[in-house]
Amino acid sequence: MFKRMIWIGVGVVVGVVVVRKITKAAESVTPGGVADRIGEAGAEMRESFKSFWSDVAEAKRAKESELFEAMERGEDITPLLTDDENTEAQPGR
Repeated sequence: MFKRMIWIGVGVVVGVVVVRKITKAAESVTPGGVADRIGEAGAEMRESFKSFWSDVAEAKRAKESELFEAMERGEDITPLLTDDENTEAQPGR
């Protein structure tokens, strides 16, 4: 009798787990579940773009500062207008 009760308990636990997994999977394919996933992906993408533009703006300010300082010192800024990495990669320049 005790073995039967143990197996019934195991069956109930497995049944509950299976039902929860199926319910969660079914909710993820409903329009609301899809909208939630798309909304989360959109929020992540928005944060990535904000971070990217922040990095671009920071690099732009640094380059502008470098150019303005060179102009104030009366230096030739022509070498500063080219990207150092590109000139090293292209031996013809």
